[in-house]
Parts: sequence; structure tokens; C-alpha cells
Amino acid sequence: MSPGLRPPHLRWAPIALVALGGAAGAASREGLSLVIPNLGEVPVAIPIINVIGAFLLGYLYEAVTRLDSSRPTGKNLKLLLGTGFCGGFTTYSSLATDTAVLFRDALPWAAVIYALGTVIVGAVATWAGIAAASAVNARSSGRQRQTGRRAGS
Repeated sequence: MSPGLRPPHLRWAPIALVALGGAAGAASREGLSLVIPNLGEVPVAIPIINVIGAFLLGYLYEAVTRLDSSRPTGKNLKLLLGTGFCGGFTTYSSLATDTAVLFRDALPWAAVIYALGTVIVGAVATWAGIAAASAVNARSSGRQRQTGRRAGS
């Protein structure tokens, strides 16, 4: 199979983008988890990180859909920042482990609120990211139209 016919997941450049973004995301998660203290027995760093990641992913994907699709920029940004950074930054396996530990430690209500709250707030954060990117796009599109009208006058 020639390199030009290989699917993207078998090409070195996309793999490198995901690896680079993933390393930066995992390092960022670790850094934040070290500075965010627990709330009593409940670890709050992971839900905060996952909600931030959900917002970033919603913002990124909405912003990238507005880019010129004929250029590879959008695909590369999705790989670097979406799959890579956000994939390395967020961690639902740690969320599941922390939830199991809360159940084990006889804190069932904390476990349920922790798990469901993170998923629900994460969904809202994704929607907020999409809304924020849409608002930014609408403002920049409005400015471009106004600038175009002035230039054409």
C-alpha cells in the first residue's frame, strides 16, 4: 500500500499530532490534579478536569466546523487538540475508579452524585462550549461583513 493511499490513522503525521496533543493533555491533567484539593473524602480534581475538557471539546468542534474545509487545518486541529489534548486531558477511567472507591468507602450518595453530576455537568459544558464558539463566530462574521461593506463603499 503506497503512503498516499494509507488511511489517516496509519500515517505518521496524524499519529504524531495525536501523540503530541495527548502528552500535553495528560501533563496538564496531572498538573491540575496536583493543585486541586479534595473536598473531604471526595476527589474533585477529575470531575473539574473532565468538565473543562468537555467545554473545550465542544468549543473546538464548533469552531473547527466553521473553518474552510478545503484546508487540512481543521482536521489537524481536531487531531492535535480534540483527539490528542482533550483525550489526554480528560479521564473517564479515573472517574469510574473514584466512583468505585466512594462506593467501597460506604459513601454511596457521594458516588452517585459524583458520577452522574460529572456526566450531566459535562454535557452542559459541551453545550456551553458549542454556544460560546457560535457566539464568537457570529461576532467575527458580523465584523467581517461590516469591514467588507466599508471597504466596498
